Amino acid sequence: MPYIIEIMPKSRRAPNRLVAALLHERVATFELGIVAEIFGLPRPEMGPDWYRFVTVAEEQKPLRATGGFRVFPEAGLEMLAQAGTIVIPGWRTDGVAPAPAVRMALSEAYGRGARLVSICSGAFLLAACGLLAGRRATTHWLYADQLRTLHPDIEVNAAVLYVDEEQVLTSAGSAAGVDLMLHIVRKDFGAQAANEIARRMVMAPHREGGQAQFIERPVPRRADDRLASLLEAIRRRPAEHWTIARMAQRVAMSQRTFIRRFQESTGMAPGEWVIAARLEVARLLLESTVTGLDEISLSSGFGNPAALRHHFRQQVGLTPTAYRASFKAA
Repeated sequence: MPYIIEIMPKSRRAPNRLVAALLHERVATFELGIVAEIFGLPRPEMGPDWYRFVTVAEEQKPLRATGGFRVFPEAGLEMLAQAGTIVIPGWRTDGVAPAPAVRMALSEAYGRGARLVSICSGAFLLAACGLLAGRRATTHWLYADQLRTLHPDIEVNAAVLYVDEEQVLTSAGSAAGVDLMLHIVRKDFGAQAANEIARRMVMAPHREGGQAQFIERPVPRRADDRLASLLEAIRRRPAEHWTIARMAQRVAMSQRTFIRRFQESTGMAPGEWVIAARLEVARLLLESTVTGLDEISLSSGFGNPAALRHHFRQQVGLTPTAYRASFKAA
């Protein structure tokens, strides 16, 4: 008589969703607000696995924040031992060494696998703890030279919105912190969750920026109503044949005028923008579905998997399959 052996899958360890913001005297109010907005608000629509948030400081006492505010950290450094993600919303840039307790807490958190994230000048603390040595990193362009001088073992790139080095992530000045926090949500929960958070914040889920494994959503900078309508049509129907002639005719311009106005509005040539819009569609499908490459190629407007792979390699530096493996929801 035949028999069946049931092999139980190995239990998958639940992700640590506790996000801790590490505060200090004169903490940057805006940067702290970014972290609290994305990780600290209750979001029941995201399910029970959503982030938990706590503010941490070396001492549990009122701290001054920029703009004359006072903030009250909820816990001491011991809470960092429980956090899955630690965010540093700015730090001093004068090269003064952090307190030994802070350095030890971050080093231990890194050693056990916690994700360390900096916004703007927060990279200076990670650097002072030796956690950016030999890595790529970014910070506000105003501080980039100072970071290079203090820590020549870091490859500082001030031309990007953020840098993702897997366990250690850094972002450029202030608002780029939003881009990085949404990127983290996208990595943890997928594109739809990140888009929903961005929608509630009334902002685009992607901004233009030179990030290696990050596709910019082609958002117009100063589009008039006609161009805005055209861009929306391309986003909605990327698989259609969007030639220069057709786009110019749609907005009632000569081709020469259309190309000039389009570049002024978006900072990109029309063909480049169309490719970026199609890549956006393909990226979302790769992240949020199990749809095959043939169908994704058709839906996004590339026509066939070869063309999709070509543009993905050229713009993203990955194959579509590798991108899906890296960026699908955890």
